[in-house]
Amino acid sequence: MTGKLTHFNDAGAAHMVDVSGKDMTARIAVAQGFVRMNAATLELVRQGTAKKGDVLGTARLAGIMAAKKCADLIPLCHPLPLSHVSLDLHAQDGGVAVQATCKTTGQTGVEMEALTAVSVACLTVYDMLKAVQKDMVIEGIQVALKEGGKSGRYAL
Repeated sequence: MTGKLTHFNDAGAAHMVDVSGKDMTARIAVAQGFVRMNAATLELVRQGTAKKGDVLGTARLAGIMAAKKCADLIPLCHPLPLSHVSLDLHAQDGGVAVQATCKTTGQTGVEMEALTAVSVACLTVYDMLKAVQKDMVIEGIQVALKEGGKSGRYAL
């Protein structure tokens, strides 16, 4: 690990990081995750015949809404003016792949918004299909790309 943990003050108490001295820069983050399921459940997604309706469309909206509420869910996140949120969900062998892209111009990054979007989209896929398969697995939620700010670019 490099550097110190910024969400703790000198006394060890959690606090919101002061970003007021940081430059406003264009920021982007991409996160990804996967909902593993059996072939029969995946076929419901592909055919659009899940009992609760359009799984991918509903999960896409849930992810967008979640990104916009990130600061309400994660105690030390800064509320950010998001300029763009998109979710790409697609059925592939073994389950549903989810990718979220978040953008802003600000003093702190949008990784948490992208991760929150992916997490809630994956949870929504699970919720919409749990009646037919309870042992689905949500996995691999991670930041795939981060750009902007003084730390520069990070990519898997």
